[in-house]
Amino acid sequence: MNWNEEVQKDLSQVNVATLGKVGVLLGGKSGERDISLMSGKGVLDALISKGVNAHAFDPGQQAITELAVQKFDRVFIALHGRYGEDGTMQGFLEQMNLPYTGSGVLASALAIDKQATKRLWSSFNLATPRFAMLNANSDWQKIAQDLGLPIIVKPAREGSSLGLSKVTKAEDLPAAYALAAKLDRDVMAEQCIIGEELTCPIVGDGENARALPVIRIVAPDSNYDYHNKYFSDDTKYLCPTGLDLALEAKVQELALSAYRALGCKGWGRADVMIDQKTNQPYLLEMNTAPGMTGHSLVPMAAKAAGVEYADLVLWLLSKAGIHS
Repeated sequence: MNWNEEVQKDLSQVNVATLGKVGVLLGGKSGERDISLMSGKGVLDALISKGVNAHAFDPGQQAITELAVQKFDRVFIALHGRYGEDGTMQGFLEQMNLPYTGSGVLASALAIDKQATKRLWSSFNLATPRFAMLNANSDWQKIAQDLGLPIIVKPAREGSSLGLSKVTKAEDLPAAYALAAKLDRDVMAEQCIIGEELTCPIVGDGENARALPVIRIVAPDSNYDYHNKYFSDDTKYLCPTGLDLALEAKVQELALSAYRALGCKGWGRADVMIDQKTNQPYLLEMNTAPGMTGHSLVPMAAKAAGVEYADLVLWLLSKAGIHS
């Protein structure tokens, strides 16, 4: 049974009335608030179109204790970044015994921390670019020598390319560090892999998890920054990718292994680079509450697999649970 058939079978057994009152968590307090508001609106509209008793809830503007007051039966997490995708919200929902979408506390906390994620993946022999953690007194020349130029500098716990710089000269590393340090006390320098940029969504749990179609991202000047991710119509998303099918399968297997190593549940999205010299795929990061905007990639891959946006949202909600 392919994934589309599985989704349709599952949805045929869903009585939306039994889902109860649903809170769509959106907005929040992270640097990705604006994107979360867009994701949440899409999710909310989709659920309402399916007859679900769904309501927006913004933890950035409402006390989190209001979740209990409003007597939600389950929630869809459309929060991105810290205070929503990092295990803190998941821990609160566990305490409330309130079912939620996506990964549990530990997987969420691990996945948002790029250093912890990369160390874990390395212990499983999963390919990820070499890295070093930075501070204001780092030996910039040694960092450049060890990792090679260019180098990617980014906050360890931010998404959407916030605070990210591509550094081509060692003398530019301090400024890149200072920019990233405005957003996070922990800053990472990472080997820059030159080549194709891909993303691979994953759905499901454990051994039953499956990879969705891979998407190739072609951004203007190969710069997939905040603007080109969410607001540019010049970024191209290719699905099918046009790449060798064996390479695509290798990317899917790597993404699945990365997802399982972190203990992710429900859904996620692995970002991957292909080294143009060796064709080796490298894991960049795992998103445990991926975007659901008009430019987002999980809905795009789902559609390529035959599943429309509203069906995807309802299916994910139907899988909401408690993970402790």
